[in-house]
Amino acid sequence: MRAVSCVSGELSVIDLPAPRPAPGQLVLDVRRCGICGSDLHAKDHADELVEVMDAVGYPDFMRGDTPVVMGHEFCGDIVERGRGVAKEFKVGATVVSFPLLRAHGGVHLTGLSPLAPGGYAEQVLTEAAMSFVVPNGLDVDTAALTEPMAVALHAVRRSEIGRRDTAIVIGCGPVGLAVICHLKAMGVSTIVASDFSPARRALAGRCGAHVVVDPAHESPYDRVARQKGVITAAPDLYELGMGSMEKLRKVPGWAHLYRVADKLGAAGPKRPVIFECVGVPGMIDGAITAAPVNSRVIVVGVCMGDDRIRPALANGKEIDLRFVFAYTPLEFRDTLYLLAEGKIDASALVTGTVGLDGVDAAFTALGDPEAHAKVLIDPRSAAVEPVQAAAAPSSRLS
Repeated sequence: MRAVSCVSGELSVIDLPAPRPAPGQLVLDVRRCGICGSDLHAKDHADELVEVMDAVGYPDFMRGDTPVVMGHEFCGDIVERGRGVAKEFKVGATVVSFPLLRAHGGVHLTGLSPLAPGGYAEQVLTEAAMSFVVPNGLDVDTAALTEPMAVALHAVRRSEIGRRDTAIVIGCGPVGLAVICHLKAMGVSTIVASDFSPARRALAGRCGAHVVVDPAHESPYDRVARQKGVITAAPDLYELGMGSMEKLRKVPGWAHLYRVADKLGAAGPKRPVIFECVGVPGMIDGAITAAPVNSRVIVVGVCMGDDRIRPALANGKEIDLRFVFAYTPLEFRDTLYLLAEGKIDASALVTGTVGLDGVDAAFTALGDPEAHAKVLIDPRSAAVEPVQAAAAPSSRLS
């Protein structure tokens, strides 16, 4: 089969033996595979993550000097079943799969390890237990978004955001846009999105952001600071506490009232929820610095290198930092059904498709935020340059 190999920062189309399924596994003809932001970085900087992955106990992550077939955002048609596979997985059925594979005596990250080749290929190997038949005739372009949309669903759930809350999304690349889609589907009252790119700001609005700002001219945090109950300076927090106590102490049983207000979340300043979706050094500290007091920051962007933050500043503002990475199998399944049932509209994310011979050109094109957001690989396509997605007009950059 044909596949795209990455080694020493170079992408090339090579021939590999077709995969064969072990018990419990499926072989898929790849229909679509998304190019992830982590793929873009790993192509040239995989070695930066080796020490990190070793520290979490996974020494088989991709390295610059070892060929790997990337691609962990894929859907495909079943062409072969291993022994013991459930009857629901019929040959010809289209499935999406959790990117984990049992191989070489362990469980490996599909598309991010040389021991588990990914979806930049005509065929890919998956675990049936971690695969899900695509329901409702969902198109393959949208089905291939299950993985990145599951990342966003996990981030939103971990944020514990409520409908009455205010969300700030920093960075409107594919992950930020996916977060906005989920926030809109939840009915979050105010979604503020920030990105330097005019094209990505336009996409953020189409995905559901209520306010879209260019951080070169306006801070997204300033928009939130205007809301009632939001505190941006420590002295204002101290005044809130002192003023509230002066009023409460005049009421018999004031401690009980205080406890009730505290339980309802009304005893402190209003808490914005910030989603950091950029993943470059300085973004976390920037969020801590600019965020209102008591903000919750969900770190969705993966910063591949070292970074620096000022813990005392986060202490003084009581910033709640939560780091997220992937998703659970249930969140993966739920995301597929949210897409298939039309409860989430992610059509704006897909801006182009390319064949295997055009993957290198797609990587180059994705370096320009004005050109594309999410490019999908179609192994059956002859396109050697990313072409506009043929779906709805909403899936195109303006």
